Amino acid sequence: MIRYDLVCSSGHEFDGWFSNSDAFEKQCKAGLVECPVCGKSDVSKALMAPGIPAKSNTKTDTAAPVHNAPVPSQPELAEMIRKVREHVAENSEYVGDKFADEARKIHYEETKQRGIYGEATQKDAEDLREEGIEVHPLPVLPEERN
Repeated sequence: MIRYDLVCSSGHEFDGWFSNSDAFEKQCKAGLVECPVCGKSDVSKALMAPGIPAKSNTKTDTAAPVHNAPVPSQPELAEMIRKVREHVAENSEYVGDKFADEARKIHYEETKQRGIYGEATQKDAEDLREEGIEVHPLPVLPEERN
């Protein structure tokens, strides 16, 4: 996995994880990478500092800079999750328990490229990842845990 610092055309900064640089490029071209703040899909990589490990025998007196983003309250977080799930439902095709099969067809270009969501077992999700197919679970809402 590779992490990129990203920025949308409105200047919102966020990060994204991708299986490789080609996955980032393909997802951007397909409009699948969106700003979590404003939803714009005009996203590019931000300038990143290289990660150079320090020598093990060297002590440093300064800590790495910390980005103090505001931590949302539990109700705010639940509302964010609802919005993410609504966005997925409005912009993707529900494929039910055929998710793993359909994800493979899309990955191997046996069917058209599109956003999908549905159900998959943990084993199916692991198998997809091992094949290099990027999958992400939808966040669970608090009321769904009851």
